[in-house]
Amino acid sequence: MNYRDLFDLSGRHVLVIGAGSGIGRASAKGLADFGAIVTAADANLEAARATAAELAELGYEATDEGQVAALVDGMPRLDALVCTPSINVRKRLTDVTADEFTRVIDVNLRGSFNVMKAAGTTMAAQGKGSMVFFSSIRSQVVEPGQGVYAATKAGTLQMIRALAAELGPKGVRANAIAPGVVETPLTEQIKQQPDWYRAYADKSALGRWSQPSELVGAVVYLVSDAASFVTGSLLYVDGGWTAQDGRFVPPL
Repeated sequence: MNYRDLFDLSGRHVLVIGAGSGIGRASAKGLADFGAIVTAADANLEAARATAAELAELGYEATDEGQVAALVDGMPRLDALVCTPSINVRKRLTDVTADEFTRVIDVNLRGSFNVMKAAGTTMAAQGKGSMVFFSSIRSQVVEPGQGVYAATKAGTLQMIRALAAELGPKGVRANAIAPGVVETPLTEQIKQQPDWYRAYADKSALGRWSQPSELVGAVVYLVSDAASFVTGSLLYVDGGWTAQDGRFVPPL
């Protein structure tokens, strides 16, 4: 066996949902670099088209799509799926309105469920496939103002584990990635407040935020044959955030 071939995605059809920006956009580019035929999907169709156009300019085969559910149902072949979109409302639970709660649940949890159901059905019929969803360190640890978001990320992880158990016999793998703090449009609010931004950087063992490009390795790994026996897992890409207990450095 040539182990370099484990990461070769040549000819594989991969759908990236949320490809218009941030982690999704970086993932689409990274997957294409490894040979995948990428379909860039996003609620913002113009953003999806921009990503697809960028890939095409680089010589990669890519398409764009805005209506995600219809796309999944209509694809004759779906080798892998990467799903990144999330929203957040940073408020204490007692201050979150019913409408805000519903909005976060609808995008992060119900949206993930809809994609899982459509993609899972297609992949099970094919007898193979890999699904990669973005959970978060917030599925494991929380802080004030993150309650609803954390609940959706924990829910996404548990659905992934259920999919792994239910679809494993059909040859379908399902995994989740848990990023730490990443510089994306979702975290722009924090970046605008220097003290908050620095505090998050200091919590990481590496002392900084991550960039979307630093999540691509995990995505490529989980999609590829290098992870052929990996399913139902949560892969941390958090710079050591969850490995540390607080920010105090003892006088050793």
